[in-house]
Amino acid sequence: MNAYVPLILFTVLTNAAAQLMLKRGMSGLGAFDLAHDGLIGTVFRVVFNPFVFAGLCTFVVSMASHLIVLSKVQISYAYPFLSLAYVVVAAYAYFVFHEDLSPTRVAGIGLIVLGTVFIAQS
Repeated sequence: MNAYVPLILFTVLTNAAAQLMLKRGMSGLGAFDLAHDGLIGTVFRVVFNPFVFAGLCTFVVSMASHLIVLSKVQISYAYPFLSLAYVVVAAYAYFVFHEDLSPTRVAGIGLIVLGTVFIAQS
């Protein structure tokens, strides 16, 4: 199973990258006005935002790699690694988006990493 860790980590990183692109895209869109744009107009505005579109495409790549992983390793081994995406997203959000990273969150991140290390060694 350890032979698939690089592919699992690729899945994690593409998942995190997709989340970050979606956040960047949605932050740039501003408020929605369904009364003015309508539902269809709003959906097009969201989906065709370059960052949102790139994020959705990156999710497809992440899901494809995850499907490959699931065909090769036990889900109880592979799935917990996805929690590492939270670690990547939280760190990026702190340094780039200047979001809060409280001591409690840092402790939680530490537990996530520790748990993933335990699972990787099992």
